[in-house]
Amino acid sequence: MSSKVYFLSWSRRSELHDFLKVAGTFDHVKARNFMAIKIHFGEDGNEGYIKPEYVLPVIKAVEEKTAYPFLTDASTIYVGKRSDAYHHLLIANKHGFTVEKCGCPIIIADGMRGDAEKKVEVNLKYFKSVYIAHEIYNSDGFIFMSHFKGHEITGFGGALKNIGMGCGSKAGKYAMHHSSKPLVSQKLCVGCGNCVKNCYQKALYLVNKKIVMDKEKCTGCCQCMVSCALRVFQLDWSEGSATVQEKIVEYAIGVLKNKKGAYINFLNHISKYCDCFSLAKNNPLMYDVGIIAGVDPVAVDQASYDVVNKAFGKNFFKNIYPEIDPNVQLSYAEKLGLGSRNYVLIEY
Repeated sequence: MSSKVYFLSWSRRSELHDFLKVAGTFDHVKARNFMAIKIHFGEDGNEGYIKPEYVLPVIKAVEEKTAYPFLTDASTIYVGKRSDAYHHLLIANKHGFTVEKCGCPIIIADGMRGDAEKKVEVNLKYFKSVYIAHEIYNSDGFIFMSHFKGHEITGFGGALKNIGMGCGSKAGKYAMHHSSKPLVSQKLCVGCGNCVKNCYQKALYLVNKKIVMDKEKCTGCCQCMVSCALRVFQLDWSEGSATVQEKIVEYAIGVLKNKKGAYINFLNHISKYCDCFSLAKNNPLMYDVGIIAGVDPVAVDQASYDVVNKAFGKNFFKNIYPEIDPNVQLSYAEKLGLGSRNYVLIEY
């Protein structure tokens, strides 16, 4: 059975409020529900994140149904400006996510240090239970606002990644990343030390001007891969990416268990890397396309993938990550009943 997915061209983004109502984004919102608007506030120096001006129409529509919206995200496992609630809120504020601009509060979902979590039973291939950020678990429903772009581990990041990886506590993120620890090719290393500076876990050090990795300290965040221009670090593509994608989907199952959500993908500032990196690593590689919304996360991501590739003229994601098959997450999510890869695209 095909799912309905709705498309708004970027040139008409000022009509976002009415478009989202047509897309059924708020049909699941009930009076006095605490509604989590899950978003990425952007790492310090990043410009690709969804801007506050696009959050405001969502908040207004939720409030029209006399529900209680709040913006939320969870802590990162790398030690950056979003690794605890204190600094996370400062970055959100710096990027314009304030009560004055957005009309609702921000609640970092996994607490001050990223350890406020709830265990949810899923009984799937990789996980019997998953660890979900506490206030995500406590919310009555969701609206996921996701910046659709490339991703250094999963090929692309959209709704599914925002649900699964984005809503896991720190312990959950460690569990999902575990199989993505990079392989190290010392013969390619020139001893510049750039990766050492960018390894937040202090898992890298130089010996005789060659890089050495402490696998026990490595969390699999893959910051080293992004910081190295010489391809010293590579995933084991036969296992790493595919496994991480499936683990993310299993976490998405736990997040959405007994709850409903809606999904909005922003197909703009389409970059190679995720929004955890600064603009120097995150320049857009193609023009802004539009916004896709619906109530089926698999269909929304599949449509986003197809629309970006069509706009690019060939497979954009295969072009930037030839080693990764991002379809793994879509196939596994469909298999587990999160939605359908078959969709009907309705232009607004």
